[in-house]
Order: sequence, then C-alpha cells, then structure tokens
Amino acid sequence: MTTETQGTATEEFDYVIAGGGTAGCVLAARLSEDPSVTVCLLEAGPSDVGDDNILKLADWMHLLDSGYDWDYPVEPQENGNSFLRHARAKVLGGCSSHNSCIAFHPPAECLDGWEALGCTGWGAKDVLPLVKRLENNAGPGEHHGRSGPVRLRTIPPVDPCGVALLQAAEKVGLPTVQFNEGPTVLNGAGWFQINAGDDGTRMSSSHAYLHPILGKRPNLEVRTGYWVEKVVLEQGSDGAPRATGVQFMAPDLIHHGVVRARREVVLSAGSIDTPKLLLLSGIGQPEQLREFGLDVVVESAGVGENLDDHVEGLVFWEALQPMVTASTQWWEIGVFHTTVPGLDIPDLMMHYGSVPFDMNTVRWGYPTTDNGFCLTPNVTQGRSRGTVKLRSRDFRDRPRVDPRYFTDPEGNDLRVMTEGIRLARRIVEQEPMAPWAGRELAPGKDVQTDDELADYVKKTHNTVYHPAGTAKMGADDDPLAVVDARLRVKGVSGLRVADASVMPYLGAVNPNITCMTIGEKLADMLVEDRV
Repeated sequence: MTTETQGTATEEFDYVIAGGGTAGCVLAARLSEDPSVTVCLLEAGPSDVGDDNILKLADWMHLLDSGYDWDYPVEPQENGNSFLRHARAKVLGGCSSHNSCIAFHPPAECLDGWEALGCTGWGAKDVLPLVKRLENNAGPGEHHGRSGPVRLRTIPPVDPCGVALLQAAEKVGLPTVQFNEGPTVLNGAGWFQINAGDDGTRMSSSHAYLHPILGKRPNLEVRTGYWVEKVVLEQGSDGAPRATGVQFMAPDLIHHGVVRARREVVLSAGSIDTPKLLLLSGIGQPEQLREFGLDVVVESAGVGENLDDHVEGLVFWEALQPMVTASTQWWEIGVFHTTVPGLDIPDLMMHYGSVPFDMNTVRWGYPTTDNGFCLTPNVTQGRSRGTVKLRSRDFRDRPRVDPRYFTDPEGNDLRVMTEGIRLARRIVEQEPMAPWAGRELAPGKDVQTDDELADYVKKTHNTVYHPAGTAKMGADDDPLAVVDARLRVKGVSGLRVADASVMPYLGAVNPNITCMTIGEKLADMLVEDRV
C-alpha cells in the first residue's frame, strides 16, 4: 500500500529499497510476491498514480526541468558543453516515468562483454530470458515474451517525414529494419519499439509492476516523498560493517527517521544519487570522505568513478512541409552505424526527432524554427569517463557531476560524433528527403571542416540522459568494482545496488529495459541467497 506517514518512529521490514527507480519498482513488486516477506520502498519524489503529467507519454518533454526532475547541473567541461543539465527523475518509477520510453532489448554482445569482465551470470544467456519474462510484445519470434507486465510495441509509420527519412537512409546503405528481433543491428534504421500502451499511456516500471498491486499486498509499503539521507551501517557479528536500514527525511521536510532492514538494504537511486548515498554513508575514497568530515567505513576507490554516458550531437533542419502535430513521443526512429570495420556492436546511433530541438544551439546564435526536424547522432560506446563527487556532507546538496565529455586520449568520441554529423547530412541529402529538407539551421552548411565541426559539437552537444557505471560491478580483483556480480557492495554485508550505476559500461542502446532486467535479476538473486 501507499502511505504518507509523517512520523519518525523506527520501523522494520525484511527489505528496504532506497529509491523508487526503474529497477527498484521491479524489485519491490517481485520480492513482495512472497507474502512471507515484507518490503518497504522509499522514493523522494511524488507518486505517479493517476498523474497524466507522467502517464501521458506524448507530453514527456514537459518533464525536463520540471518539478519531477532533479535537474542536475554539470561541472565546467574541459571539452564539452558546460551548460548541459542532467535530467534525473524525481518521481515513482525513476527515469522510466520520465523518459521517452524507447525500448531496446540489451544487446547480447554487451552483456557477454560484461561477463567477460568478471560479472558472472550477466551474459546474454542469463539476462535475455529476463526480458522475455518482463515484456508483453507482439513482435515475431520465440524470444519475445507475451504475458509480462511491460507492454512493448512498435511505433506505427504514420509520420510522412519519418517514412521519407527511412527511404533516404536506405540510399546510403542503411536498410530499414525492425528492432528487438534478435541480432543486434549494426547498420540500419527503423521505427522504435516503445514501452507504452496502445492508448499512449507510459508503461514505466511503476505503472507496469506497482500500480496493479498497490493496496493489495499488506507486505508492501510504497512511501513517496521520503528522501533517503544515508544508509545506516552498524558492526555485524563478524566485526565487519553491515547495512541495517536507511535514514530519511519525511515528506514534511522537517522530521527524520529510520527504516530498518532485517535482511538487506538495496540502493536504487540512479547513477548520480546512488554513489552520493554510498559516500554519505562512509563508503568511498577516503580522501573525499575526509574532505567533508565523514568517517571512512569502507574504502572503495570506484564509488562515483567510471561515469559513462551517451553524448549526443545535433543536426537540425527547417521543414518545407508542415510536420506532424501528433506523435507517440516525437522521437520515433533510430539509425545505427559502425564507423570502422569489424565492430560487433554499432558505435554510432541517431534519434530522429519530428520537432525542433534547439535546447543547446540558440544561446550560440544558431537560428531556430517552429517547424523543423533533426537527427541527433550519439556515441554509443564512448571512451570518456567522468565522476560523481560530493559537494558537501549535506544530503540536500546536489552532487558534483562531471561527465568529462570528449576527454578520451585517443579522440575516439569526437571522431565518431563528427562522422555522425556527416552521415546525418548524407541521409537528408538523398532524393526522398527533398520535399522535406529546407535550410540546415545547425550547424549550418558552411560548417564543414573537422575543426569547425568539433567546435560546434563541443559547444552545443547534449546528453541522451543515460548516466551509468558509477558503482560498477566487476571481478573481485577489480579495484574500481564497487559491487560484485551479485550486486553486493564490497566490504559491507546486507547492502546491494540495483540501477544503471552497476553497469560496467553502457550498452549500445537506450538502457531503460536493461535497468528493468537488473531489477528482475536482483529479485531472483535475493530469493536464491535467502534459501
């Protein structure tokens, strides 16, 4: 059930989940299937139940920089856009309640790559069956689930500019494909699948997993408006630290309390707030903890390191005909490409938007329009890595998020992005787009050289809002691995993590369905480890 309790009494459950994120909602629903187990899920933001601001997918862009968004600024960037802000959801369901619901199965090659790094049990053979369990998908093939809680469907081809774009992509060697049909698409373009109902209702992990059971399971408490401050760590029977609960601030923003966990605490606060919570709890790099007068409970060099993200560029055109006035979510087509031979996953992806997207260009004087379209090349396998660090010891202060875009020593990320801009132009230059493509508004046809494109990219790039890797899992001998392959925080008992922060690196696709599988997998592991 949902509670709005304002009190500060200490209570106890078997499992306490800190953060109602994408994976956390999945985990809460699966664990509470066992009536003998009690579960408490705490989320700082509001509930999404009955809230069309969240549930109406077509309006998702209104959620950026809103009351449902933590809206994190980034630290000044050496080679990137210092104006950029990281949208992170402040609502039940996490970013699955806040994003565009582009739904990709995790690529098998990426999962097998995780396993090769010591993440035993995270290969394709173990994870892809979880996708089948969670989805209700009408796509062809035995690999699809038909009865899971999350509705996945392919976007219908009703946008005429999008139809022309796919025809143009074929002209440059990128055939039209269907996604989530088994093999990873290396070079091709197609209509996305989305996790949304036929009526356009968002199928977030909160809507899919929790809404049907709220108020029906007395062993499940879902508490919104509860801002977790830190993990409560005590000395265990073996002398080592053990997580015994979490400390929170109540919805009245005055009172504080503790919820205790008999079995385990799970952090599902996302790749920015999970490392922040670990640090505030005394788990991290000693020098950073001591800087703010925090006790060093567990030395863990990887907390807040290894920040991976999909950095995104923009090519933006004025449209010669009126663009569509209705859409599932306005970003309906994906384009994949390999920029060098021999890759087993694409290193370049583009989203096609049927709307103007001048979020990062107007400040530099680039023209805009009310009637335009764009392609947004992004680097799917970036090599730059950033950090998340504390700003102070006050849990209310935003952490210092430093993505360090385009800082990889080899210059790979900027090379891929530059090639992406040129590929976007080649696609739109093809004959099928002639009735649609007017003036190139950004970067503009006069921007042609590598140096000119690099300058444009560094000033105006965005993010696809996919931060990951800041509490990564890995082998026992990996000094930067914060959690092991069973998502247990190293050096602490009774504490695990379930969100994108555990990914060793990002897959080559939008990662939201992958995050749901993390929740599914941890639910299985907690049951196995309880026996």
